[in-house]
Amino acid sequence: MVLYKEFLSKLREYSPSVELVAVSKTKTVEDIKEAYGEGARVFGENRVQEINEKFPQLNLDGSKVYLIGQLQRNKVKKAVSLVDRIESVDSIPLLIKIDEECKKINKKMDILFEVNSSHEEQKSGFKTKEELFSAVLKAQELTNVNLIGLMTVGPLGGDREKNIAAFTYTKSLFDEISKSYPLSVLSMGMSGDWREAIDSGSTEIRIGSSIFGVRGWRSLLQFS
Repeated sequence: MVLYKEFLSKLREYSPSVELVAVSKTKTVEDIKEAYGEGARVFGENRVQEINEKFPQLNLDGSKVYLIGQLQRNKVKKAVSLVDRIESVDSIPLLIKIDEECKKINKKMDILFEVNSSHEEQKSGFKTKEELFSAVLKAQELTNVNLIGLMTVGPLGGDREKNIAAFTYTKSLFDEISKSYPLSVLSMGMSGDWREAIDSGSTEIRIGSSIFGVRGWRSLLQFS
């Protein structure tokens, strides 16, 4: 059972314009087809191999696939041929590799820089403002990547106040960068914290369990 329509209705009551990414990682081809039938057009995936196994056979007209999981440099060549956007760029070497592989196939890739907004060692993402701003400058030199925004994941097990602090921090970086380099996408918020993310300025939320459920568990019908 897919709940895309129900969640989209709930989202539109809260915000008329925030983009909804249906996180289809680990979900079946049948689940994705059902979500597509309910109107989903943007899907988020974590693993390049899984994208390659599922989406070429689906051939869903008008749909897009965003890579939202950590990307290893040895998977970049395959990734750039499969996805429409990479939302998890977390280092300058990875940025350069994406540009190089896109150049080989004459493609310009939309990207987001991932920010480690909760400063957790085990999480990926740029950890300091200086690292992030250096990457922004580097992106401006490259011809086959198009930096359009920032992405962050809220704190692991974070409560509402910690979530808001992380999202507010990322929004402040977004605003500061936007003064000299135009950004349009701020991707923050998942099934458990999307309201706090939107209140903090998110323009895109990534929703998995509230759309597809958790191993058949349907208690997220309240979209909390």
